[in-house]
Amino acid sequence: MREVAEQLQAKVLYGEKRLNNLVFNYLIAAMQMQHAITQLNDNDLVVTPSDRGDVIMGALQAHHSTNYPNLAGILLTTECHLENSIAQLIAGLSHPLPILWVDTYTYPTASRLQTIYSSLEAGDMEKINWSIELFDKYVNLSILEHLIDEIEIDGITPKMFTYNLIQTAKANKRHIVLPEGKDNRILKAVATLTSQDIVDITLLGERNRIERTIQSYGIQLDIDKLNIIDPIKSPKLEQYTQTLYKARKNKGVTLENAKDMLMDVSYFGTMMVYAGDADGMVSGAINTTGNTIRPALQIIKTKPEYKQVSSVFFMCLEDRVLVYGDCAINANPTAEQLAEIAIISAETSQTFGVFPRVALLSYSSGNSGIGEDVERVKQATIVAKKRHPDLLFEGPIQYDAAVDRTVAAQKMPDSKVAGEATVFVFPDLKYRQ
Repeated sequence: MREVAEQLQAKVLYGEKRLNNLVFNYLIAAMQMQHAITQLNDNDLVVTPSDRGDVIMGALQAHHSTNYPNLAGILLTTECHLENSIAQLIAGLSHPLPILWVDTYTYPTASRLQTIYSSLEAGDMEKINWSIELFDKYVNLSILEHLIDEIEIDGITPKMFTYNLIQTAKANKRHIVLPEGKDNRILKAVATLTSQDIVDITLLGERNRIERTIQSYGIQLDIDKLNIIDPIKSPKLEQYTQTLYKARKNKGVTLENAKDMLMDVSYFGTMMVYAGDADGMVSGAINTTGNTIRPALQIIKTKPEYKQVSSVFFMCLEDRVLVYGDCAINANPTAEQLAEIAIISAETSQTFGVFPRVALLSYSSGNSGIGEDVERVKQATIVAKKRHPDLLFEGPIQYDAAVDRTVAAQKMPDSKVAGEATVFVFPDLKYRQ
């Protein structure tokens, strides 16, 4: 709809927030509405003169009816302005369809519609999702994958990383709970995930509020096909309350406290994972890091062999994928903690298909500098190598020596990591700023 408006130089009368609606076809509605309505298809753009109030209202009603297709929008033609009564009625709708107006007659307008050029840009999520659906439907992936496998590359590119991630997720489909269901970014992500059938999703929050957000931002989601849980109305609330109480009663948590805690969507989502009702939880768009990980620390806890919780960022650069850890949780880790962060980051890197060459960063490379921070990184590297001699660790090392082969050849010529690092472990939060 946005391209139609721009290339026809049409005036947007209503529905400016929904201009990302996809247009599959055009319908010239010149006949009476009882006949025109039978010709409607999904994502049609209805073209009609601006004085045809019956067609305009009929199209809007059809769009909101469960018995008729969802339309892309309405394009009004001729120099006539919309009748005040019709305009006032549409203005009272909470989320109207995009309605455009041009002052040319219907026939020349329809001819111009045939010349509209559609492009695919980075922000066109609806078109991108549709393109991916068509690709999955018509491209023989086994042949394509065979051809891709024959290509020899050094490392992994962001596109290959994303492709592998999606294919792995599809092959091992999981159930993920998203506690921040009211956030428009989350809902746009859900539209992408569901359109490609990558994962099963549960949204937490109030259904009406989620529906308003979907409508306000014109997100291509069918509310009736979403699994939405409002914690306060969940039939599993009492079960979760008992489970949380048993897990935390030695910390002074009462049954009443446990129920109150579960009103927090982060706690409720974490309890779903703990109870086996979801495979994982993704959060942090609205909630802070602390609010996101605190429930997991209190309920799920770490694996027995680990004492430390840390984080990693996957940095998809132009030509490579790098892993940064830990940039969010541990403010000033000890040498032992830093070693564990390095090991966990390396293992996470391997899990996601990035070969780990781990650089434990410092302001010094090798033995070029001295100081308490340098010694801490040096000791962490020794501990990490001792615990996992099968992995490649280097530290202390400066960032330029870790990423630049020319610098690495001068500062640390014998290192297997310098100049080739894929995993970067920062010594503290101050260093990461």
